[in-house]
Amino acid sequence: MKSILPAGTRRTVLAIPAGAALGYLIGSFPSADLAARAATRGRVDLRERGSGNPGATNAAAVLGKRWGAIVLVSDIAKGALAGFVARRLGGDNAAYAAATGAIAGHIYPMWSRLRGGKGISTSVGSCLAVFPAYVPIDAVVSASSLVGSRKALPTIVASSVVWTAAAIVWWKKDLPNGWGPAPSGGLAVFAAVSSALIVAKSWSAERSRRREATDVPSR
Repeated sequence: MKSILPAGTRRTVLAIPAGAALGYLIGSFPSADLAARAATRGRVDLRERGSGNPGATNAAAVLGKRWGAIVLVSDIAKGALAGFVARRLGGDNAAYAAATGAIAGHIYPMWSRLRGGKGISTSVGSCLAVFPAYVPIDAVVSASSLVGSRKALPTIVASSVVWTAAAIVWWKKDLPNGWGPAPSGGLAVFAAVSSALIVAKSWSAERSRRREATDVPSR
């Protein structure tokens, strides 16, 4: 029995979940955990120290700036690698799916009981692969979000809105996208879903921080 879908459409339909799965696996690579293990011989768990976030900022605070830089570069590389490899293997839609999957894998790695980082650094790498035109803006807003101030959540929400709006504008106006894929609806979906993942993680982390602060007994 012949498929009712054209061959090109079938490839696209298959490429999207395959790209997402590939991106998730790459994104879930435990950069911060391996850095902590190497720096302390397994004596320190970043989820139990500092801010409790297994990311570059907490790694720098707990392990030192050099280790923080290593984690930062590794997390950015995960997003970029996922997007570039998936585009090479499955085309533009696969690249968008993989870039999104890398962020999801970083935030919710199955190997660490879904307790991952915030996904901000990985989003920079993902944009580097599929939305390079936005990278300068993303780097600025991501840097401000990584400061870790009390205004981090509002900053992340605002930057997510800007990110999604920019993706829609690039798609609708068909603006140049550097070495990335030609802007399409997939770009807008990538930005919207990735933003939702990052905001949800940051909101959850903020709730946990406030709950812990409330539970601390007064002296």
